[in-house]
Amino acid sequence: MIEKISVTEESVLAALSTVQEPELGRDLVSLNMIRDLHISANQVFFTIVLTTPACPLRNQIEKEAQQAVLSVPGVTSVEIKFDSSVPNDGRPRGFIDLPIRNVIAIASGKGGVGKSTVAVNIAVVLAQSGARVGLLDADIYGPNIPTMMGVNRLPPSDVGKLNPAVAHGVKLMSIGFLVRPEQPLIWRGPMLHSAIRQFLTDVTWGELDYLVVDLPPGTGDATLSLAQSIPLSGGVIVTLPQQVSLDDARRGLETFRSLDVPIFGVVENMSFLELPDGTRMDIFGTGGGERLAREAGVPFIGSIPLDPAVRVGGDTGVPVVISNPSSPVARALIAITQDLAARVSLAAVNQNNFVPLGNVE
Repeated sequence: MIEKISVTEESVLAALSTVQEPELGRDLVSLNMIRDLHISANQVFFTIVLTTPACPLRNQIEKEAQQAVLSVPGVTSVEIKFDSSVPNDGRPRGFIDLPIRNVIAIASGKGGVGKSTVAVNIAVVLAQSGARVGLLDADIYGPNIPTMMGVNRLPPSDVGKLNPAVAHGVKLMSIGFLVRPEQPLIWRGPMLHSAIRQFLTDVTWGELDYLVVDLPPGTGDATLSLAQSIPLSGGVIVTLPQQVSLDDARRGLETFRSLDVPIFGVVENMSFLELPDGTRMDIFGTGGGERLAREAGVPFIGSIPLDPAVRVGGDTGVPVVISNPSSPVARALIAITQDLAARVSLAAVNQNNFVPLGNVE
């Protein structure tokens, strides 16, 4: 007579404790990523709670977890579901009504490098993955986010506060909603500082996993005001491959460092143009972003090719990751966003001294 082997929760958790979260470097059990575990007739069911819905290594985690549980004697099948709980970076933001878990600043040293395009598409990809995302247009003098996201007005306000606009699943705020399109803003530093602070305190953002902030070009008042107004999880530097852009991008990077803002990495935009015959034209040079990251000792997150579809998306208010998600430029932006999301989660968990994930909300 063959003895029937009974599968226990303890044996399943022991198997899962051998599976590591690749980015965090710790096992799924100690990170409290295993939820809703139950066993029925030697079939195992459980949920893995990721640190970001945009996890780039989800398939790897699923494969390794399934293999580990199937190795437990008696297990006949495994069914895995996924959820996510974005960790808070641990920085106090008490003056905001509801918590914002992570604030990511997108910056460049100079204009015209596609910083706003990168910020918009990162925000949209995060929202598409299931995260709660806000996008703050801190470029007071050149607010392009409303046009690029296809909205031109705010919804009705509530009791003394502004409600953000919503487009493509992202909550938006910009001075562009409050002034005429042709109206110049000839403001000194104190007025700019006040505006940025009000965009944080007087807007009903609600609870966000990520607030993506599109900073203006340069290293002036806006960056300083933002860093003084709300603790930043970290910054991303956008540059072109050309030396002129790299020189200014390095200044932006060092500005973050002088303000004690962690740097998630460098993104190189307009890296090359792919021609109809398959060859690549390096219009702005080659390898500059990677070289800047290496010399500055920060990660290189990725490069984005030139594509007219990006311009069309910005003009029509439908970002390229929505209008043409299978294009090389969209795939590059999606990969960059996933890489960035993983770095944000790692920084948040490290900031909290590897505190296990909290309850899924």
